[in-house]
Amino acid sequence: MNVHIEGEGTVTAGEERTRTASIRDVARVADVSYQTVSRVLNGHPSIRPATKQRVLDAMAELHYRPNQAARALVTSRSHTLGLIIGSRGEYGPTSSIAALEDSARERGYWVNSAYLSDTRPETIRAAVEHLRRQSVEGIIVHAPQVRVFDVLGDLDLGIPSLGLHSARRGIVELADDQLHGARMATEHLIELGHAEIVHLAGPQDWIEAESRMRGYLHALSDADLPTRPPILGDWTADFGYRAALELVRRLDFTAVFAANDAMAIGLLHGFRDAGVEVPWDVSVVGFDDIPLAAHAAPPLTTVHQNFAGLGERAVSALLRAIDGDGEMDLAEGMPDSSATTAQDTPSVAPRLIVRASTAAPPAPRR
Repeated sequence: MNVHIEGEGTVTAGEERTRTASIRDVARVADVSYQTVSRVLNGHPSIRPATKQRVLDAMAELHYRPNQAARALVTSRSHTLGLIIGSRGEYGPTSSIAALEDSARERGYWVNSAYLSDTRPETIRAAVEHLRRQSVEGIIVHAPQVRVFDVLGDLDLGIPSLGLHSARRGIVELADDQLHGARMATEHLIELGHAEIVHLAGPQDWIEAESRMRGYLHALSDADLPTRPPILGDWTADFGYRAALELVRRLDFTAVFAANDAMAIGLLHGFRDAGVEVPWDVSVVGFDDIPLAAHAAPPLTTVHQNFAGLGERAVSALLRAIDGDGEMDLAEGMPDSSATTAQDTPSVAPRLIVRASTAAPPAPRR
């Protein structure tokens, strides 16, 4: 059986083709109109079973795949979500994104991603425009920088959007309670008896870094303990290592709360090389509970985050907005550590994991 494709000559069904078959090719093979093929694709109830089967057989014979962008124009449903990514390579974002894509696929959706190589307004606007051209039904923003949300807040997206990090400018926050987790870490050190606690913070402009710093400062203030200017880091173990070598020159503290596990593990290495014993001389707490944290030397006390649960919950909240009135349901979308969470929206509240890197402070030197 021969099939003629306009502009491409003759295509023989079953043979290798130089171009993907179109809806009109399916119509010719099935001996129906292309409107009938369209009705089959869209599940129209008026199609007779025998006709529907002929169309399906023709699709299989030609290896026809529906054009999702074209179908979206007709049905207004692309079953595709957009994802704007502001950082990658780290354990946390990678885990959240993987869970987000798995959760979307279980619900019949695919995810198109746009990675921000920088945070210039034109780069952010280009990412949004790229996703809009894919007819995405909603956008999830997984970007940790404050300025990303400032730019997005000025854009009229026209579709439901959800930020995993910030509630700035009307973009709904769906993130672990970073401030609460940092408070737990600092309060753990205070309860052990530490009064001189250093904070190794993340970079400026990062939402998590700001929230974790505030949690640290609030915990010290509530305990009426002295505060120190935080050390601004870059999230890397190398920075943590260098910070440890600088800190041991004065050693006027008994504990360090690091804003992420990578810097905390670098601290452990640096203290060890400098002859400072953890936790007997200095206690160290991290944040994130990456897989390596349990195998550090010594095993790292840290704040556990349910990154997979965060991705699953983001998809659930966004799809509720898409299928509803376009408004995010704060009561269902936001994490609440004090409430029982539904099965499809797992709890993402942080938990303190106590390991061997923390202990009571050493006795004062005489």
